Amino acid sequence: MRKMFLLSLLVISLTARSQTVFGYWYGYANVKSNGSANNYLVEMILQPGKDYVKGILNYYFKNTYRSLSVKGSYNASTRQLIMYDIPVVYYGSDSRFEVDCIMDMKGLLRVAPAKSSLTGFFTAKPDYKYTCTDISFNLTLDADISKTDSVLKAISEFKEVNQVWKPADEDTLVAANVIPRKVVNYVIEKQFTERENEVTNEIEVESDSLRVDVFDNGEIDGDIISLFYNKKLILFNQKLTHKSIHIDLVLDSTLEVNEVSMFAENLGLIAPNTALLRIRDGKKVIDLRVSSNLQKNAIIRIRKKKTGNE
Repeated sequence: MRKMFLLSLLVISLTARSQTVFGYWYGYANVKSNGSANNYLVEMILQPGKDYVKGILNYYFKNTYRSLSVKGSYNASTRQLIMYDIPVVYYGSDSRFEVDCIMDMKGLLRVAPAKSSLTGFFTAKPDYKYTCTDISFNLTLDADISKTDSVLKAISEFKEVNQVWKPADEDTLVAANVIPRKVVNYVIEKQFTERENEVTNEIEVESDSLRVDVFDNGEIDGDIISLFYNKKLILFNQKLTHKSIHIDLVLDSTLEVNEVSMFAENLGLIAPNTALLRIRDGKKVIDLRVSSNLQKNAIIRIRKKKTGNE
């Protein structure tokens, strides 16, 4: 009887612990409209208190990186998280004129043996509801780096950042010029197939060939990646910096969708592994911010735009 009682206490303790929102979260937020430009890359560090939750919210949108201190509440019984008064760049903003939407972040914690997730919406405050549409988000807990000491250190050393950056001419001087042909590395290829694939962006292009430049996204922190093109390894163990890795890609016309996959070799100093991909489709430039980690590959799907003759 006593053993059963102790076992039940242990189960209750573990269940209660599993319902917390503590730790490092990462993922994407999207506006429901056409175009990859409406994609936000989101990272969040949370430390729950007795009656509140505090932490850091980082997001990337177009050429903007913002790091904010956030506060809110979490109900462990309903597993609902609310973070208040977050300035989110309006999805229709351009590089010359950015507008902030003041929004609440409302999410639901889902816990499973494979992973824990936070899903929900950024919802505009009443004064902004006629301009700013809801933004859905889906974040995953990175259990490997959600350690108490590292979370507390990150929050204690936090400094607010509002940074606008886009590659200048001098940044496109390449650190590496890659010829996209298959590279043989059985270790990386095996690890690539073992990780989950997550489609982070889908774009439509007009050209048969694309120029792709890959940079580190935000702070240079030692991120190392490999790249696959249509499941074939074309670049491995490349460190990302503010200087681009330049790749010329020719679309395979026999495929309905061509895919670029980013494989994280490490997490750098600041998890997860993040990159900026600048894709030139003729005169059109598409900037995509991509995130991957040691469990997931980030997939970019590329479709050739159909002409009237096709």
